[in-house]
Amino acid sequence: MLNVFARASISRVVDPIGAALVRAGLTPNAMTLIGTVGAIVCALAFFPNDMLLWGTFTVWGFAMVDMLDGAMARATKSTPFGAVLDSTCDRLTDGAVFAAIAWWAFTVAEDGVTAGVALFVLVLAQVISYIKARAEASGLNADGGLIERAERLIIALVGTGLEGFGVPYAIPVSLWLLAVLSVLTLVQRVRSARTSAREVTP
Repeated sequence: MLNVFARASISRVVDPIGAALVRAGLTPNAMTLIGTVGAIVCALAFFPNDMLLWGTFTVWGFAMVDMLDGAMARATKSTPFGAVLDSTCDRLTDGAVFAAIAWWAFTVAEDGVTAGVALFVLVLAQVISYIKARAEASGLNADGGLIERAERLIIALVGTGLEGFGVPYAIPVSLWLLAVLSVLTLVQRVRSARTSAREVTP
């Protein structure tokens, strides 16, 4: 949902930066890998060790770095492999972030329920992305929904950041919110794919 409303504004900011990075010799794929590796390492290093603020700000920083790959791709000749690599790396980053939050819940907070919710959100995140990819491979449309990757990452990191600042139950609240919104998004995408299939079926 955020992609629909904020894409144009964000592009106006990041496109000049992306073009400058291309002129400096960097490639979109290299930027994708830098952002992904950085986010994964920071998530797994900081969140399980109760360094929530460090984890929040470093993961967010590398997520912003990863966002530049799209701007760089628009400034140069993008390839189909670049899109595949970007999508694959997004799934790896999501997995590392939510697995690290679940790890924190198990070992630091000693809250098995919250850890389970984190893993539930992780599974839903992968399925939501898969529905879109599989629908598009079949010539259908299953885009959109209440919560996509950007919103999911924002809500999760707001939760870890607030918890790091001492706000109690910030992580459980953010995860339960994500769980509910993710279920609704899953239903929305399945219905969208079904509607699209009816439109293309003679």
